[in-house]
Amino acid sequence: MEKLICKDLNEFRRYEGKALPKGEWISITQEMINAFADATLDYQWIHVDVEKAKQFSPFKTPVAHGFMSVSLLSKMLGDIVEVKSVQMGVNYGLNKVRFPHPVVVNSKLRLAGRIAALENYSDNGLKITWDCTVQVEGSDKPACVAEFVSLMFE
Repeated sequence: MEKLICKDLNEFRRYEGKALPKGEWISITQEMINAFADATLDYQWIHVDVEKAKQFSPFKTPVAHGFMSVSLLSKMLGDIVEVKSVQMGVNYGLNKVRFPHPVVVNSKLRLAGRIAALENYSDNGLKITWDCTVQVEGSDKPACVAEFVSLMFE
């Protein structure tokens, strides 16, 4: 897998407006969906009841929570971007989020994105706005499209 590696935030700034390398595919298992349900206390049957989903869901199988796709953004970005001098990174928030396509169990997801904007933050930090598209293998529609904002500190 290709990865964007920068020695420091000054080098990273050169990539503003540029596309990121595509991430590796991540398989979304029923175990992951169940663990997400446990973490969020969201046990809607469409996610966790395999038999009921087979019978009543239009997808004929469980689907992952939409917010599960969003929660994977930090991991997906971490897999494709590294700034060696960064001591800490934190999630700052989301400006826009949409879930255009369901993620059925055993789907594979990956991140395609770009660094949309950068602004100084504090004495040693940078606020990054990422344009993120979580692709679903075999689908023209993404699972999630989000404008994600994070902070990095040296």
